[in-house]
Amino acid sequence: MPILPTDRDPRLITLRRGGSLTDEHHVLLALWALECAEHVLPLFARSSPDDDRPADALRIGHAWTRGEATMREAHDAAFRANAAGKGLPDAARFAALAAGQAVAVAHVAAHDLGAAAYAIRATVAAAPPDEAESARRAELHWQHDRLPAAVRALVLDDQQTRNSICWNVFAL
Repeated sequence: MPILPTDRDPRLITLRRGGSLTDEHHVLLALWALECAEHVLPLFARSSPDDDRPADALRIGHAWTRGEATMREAHDAAFRANAAGKGLPDAARFAALAAGQAVAVAHVAAHDLGAAAYAIRATVAAAPPDEAESARRAELHWQHDRLPAAVRALVLDDQQTRNSICWNVFAL
């Protein structure tokens, strides 16, 4: 299921690519996405303690936000993090995908919601079935509490716009 819309929101496209997203706000989106993925990374580590690909991807994502890694390095790290989740239980798989999406924000800012959505899915998958909805809501609120003020309205609006293609995890 695609998590990026067919018609891209110009607010999530950088100025140099014809959109209205500043580099500063792009970095803020990346930092938030990285934090969302880091929050659930232990779910991956419990399942695959010797596989550093998602953690390495998050380190590369942080390096990109500081101008110390290229977009290409981040892009490649995203694929490695995604591959780390193959064949794992859902909580671990979704945590790896959250890391992949988070580092992919360097390439396409709209991947920020992918990181957040997969982090929520990882949390839900790790919860007992009768606690899944409360786990989803708790993770969503945890994420909202960490949104940088400068991009908060953009992210909240985008969550409502893309909720249906993000497994409805952003429903309030």
